[in-house]
Amino acid sequence: MHSHGHSHAHAHGTGSILRWSLAATTAFVVIELVAGLKAHSLALVSDAGHNFTDALALGLAWAGNYLQSKPADETKTYGYHRAGVLSAFVNALTLVVLSLWILYESVERLRAPEKVDETIMIAVAVLGLAMNGGIMLALKAASKNDINIRSAFVHMLGDALGSVAIIAGALLIRYTGWLRLDPVLSILIALLIVWTAWDIIRESLNILLEGLPRGIELANVCKAMGGVEGVLGVHDLHIWSLGSSAHALSCHVLIRDVPPSESDGILRELNHLLEHRYGISHTTVQFEHVSCSISENGCAIPVSAHEHHSHDH
Repeated sequence: MHSHGHSHAHAHGTGSILRWSLAATTAFVVIELVAGLKAHSLALVSDAGHNFTDALALGLAWAGNYLQSKPADETKTYGYHRAGVLSAFVNALTLVVLSLWILYESVERLRAPEKVDETIMIAVAVLGLAMNGGIMLALKAASKNDINIRSAFVHMLGDALGSVAIIAGALLIRYTGWLRLDPVLSILIALLIVWTAWDIIRESLNILLEGLPRGIELANVCKAMGGVEGVLGVHDLHIWSLGSSAHALSCHVLIRDVPPSESDGILRELNHLLEHRYGISHTTVQFEHVSCSISENGCAIPVSAHEHHSHDH
């Protein structure tokens, strides 16, 4: 039996907030990069890179909002969820390269400190703090029920903290004259970018390799399904992600010998459980009244192309 859950599309208001937040963050990246070069502040240039990770997060959230409503077609039978995941993977690799460049430049700047314009640093950081604070406020309500939006919210929070660090660093440079503080801040921001990018790389690779979605344990799902009235056992269970927040499941479920009307009720209970407890809305459940024949590999997907042939050694 095959069942398709219908995920609720994001509200139009949330899509508008994400679109304008993405535009504002992208514009700020350009402003901060130009200001950082003018002020000779490596910290501002580094924070522009960090802001780029925020723009990426907002872009992915907006793309997910758009692609979620885009229907599947004859060639993309699962829709276009993976487009955003693949983009995230490539962009995250680019961010790692950017961070390595920032670290190299920071070490060089530590050896030969340069005078920075702390006034520009403070002005741009205050602007960034105001922008990130506004976006966080706009996303706060939507972030409670959507993991994709919540991820973007956390990105903006991290960048707001980065802006506070730059303001504090610029004030210390103004009153102490310690120029090495600028490259020290750059190193910290570069490490923050690597940490953020690595998390994106790990998550996107897990999705692309059909890994188990984050926060879900196979044994727990199997146990919960087995607790549904009428279910005798669950096997050949596979759970994977179509995109950052869209999950799918397929399995064989052994049930007692019941009339079709009762088996439909069992299926409805299983789908309700999977969608509301684990966020799995696309399910393929095959009912069995007798257990599947267990061979050496059971019902597992074979790793060899010659699974139908037996070889004596």
